[in-house]
Amino acid sequence: MVSESARAEFLIEPFVEGQPGPHVLAGVDAVAALAPHVGPFGTTIEAPVAQVAEAVADLIRAALGNGGTRIQLLIEKGPGDDAVRLGDLHGALDRMVAAVEHEMACPLSELDREGKQTAVRLLAARGAFLLRKAVEEIADQMQVSRMSIYNYLNAMDQR
Repeated sequence: MVSESARAEFLIEPFVEGQPGPHVLAGVDAVAALAPHVGPFGTTIEAPVAQVAEAVADLIRAALGNGGTRIQLLIEKGPGDDAVRLGDLHGALDRMVAAVEHEMACPLSELDREGKQTAVRLLAARGAFLLRKAVEEIADQMQVSRMSIYNYLNAMDQR
């Protein structure tokens, strides 16, 4: 008989790649018993449903109690097989854009030129432009040309 398991993927904010704050470290430590996989777009844990539920509750208390302001959380229930999971990229770009819009308190399309440059910098720091077709998608959301996005990225590289 296969036991019911669950998989939780989470991102604790504010998040600065390479510089996890105490809120991020506390959240990851709270689920350490479940051997979390820390990836570029989030951290995942997988265990029986009850263990994941307890770990997520501990994660929330630890992250928010240590200065976290937002936790993006996705929980999937499924059979407990030993399949290797590589992290879920489905919707990763949308989640990154939503986080940037939240931080900037404005949809990408409503930002002025300087705001769009800041948003591109934030998205680049989070690895958004490593994803296939990200430049086109973000250009559409910002209502600018792909060339504008490339110009913003090139300007960052020159600094």
